[in-house]
Amino acid sequence: MTTVLDASALLAFLQSEPGSDQVEATLPEAVISSVNWAEVVQKSIAAGVDAAGLREDLEALGLTVLPFTAEEAEIAARLWQQTRQVGLSLGDRACLSVGIRLETVVLTADQIWTTLDLPITVRSIR
Repeated sequence: MTTVLDASALLAFLQSEPGSDQVEATLPEAVISSVNWAEVVQKSIAAGVDAAGLREDLEALGLTVLPFTAEEAEIAARLWQQTRQVGLSLGDRACLSVGIRLETVVLTADQIWTTLDLPITVRSIR
């Protein structure tokens, strides 16, 4: 089963943080939105990591970076009203919109996501 990774989950894996084992187990069939991939690369660069080849390394483990579609953008926009009380960013909603479009599980390090009433399952790695 495909799992959609949030940037926070993939960053936890890359930094060997708690929950990284759960992310590693999903990598052979995991996907991440290009929006969330940009967040991973940005935060890696900010932490002083040379991000050259990072995507290729993760793709070799099975991760697929998906283009963010117009349909997903519209889903993310519609999620704004439902999620604004917990402060979800556009990136957060982009991740959720991919999960909703694919009708699959989303994996995140943000526990607050699990409290939302969504048409998909959201699992926190912590």
